[in-house]
Amino acid sequence: MKEIKLLMEHIEDELEDAHTYAELALEYKEADPETAELFYKLSGEEMNHMNALHKAVVANIEDYRKKKGEPPEAMMAVYEYLHKRDIEKAEKIGVLQNMYKR
Repeated sequence: MKEIKLLMEHIEDELEDAHTYAELALEYKEADPETAELFYKLSGEEMNHMNALHKAVVANIEDYRKKKGEPPEAMMAVYEYLHKRDIEKAEKIGVLQNMYKR
């Protein structure tokens, strides 16, 4: 299950970077539209990376189920907590990205 921990840590990194880039896109929107657009695109790319990592987490959990049955309750509780937190972060990033596109 160390793979899931590693993947979840990288999901958090991608979300932090996506948030930073979305904020920078908004900050530079008026002063430097070309740079702002770059930051906006980078934010989207980071979200794509996050989605790919999340798919890998889900695949790891499913693989565990196939080989060993239901994952330990404690492990799933941690996953559920982190997943919920990450969804909330992703929603905030989406708000920033939408603000940029207006």
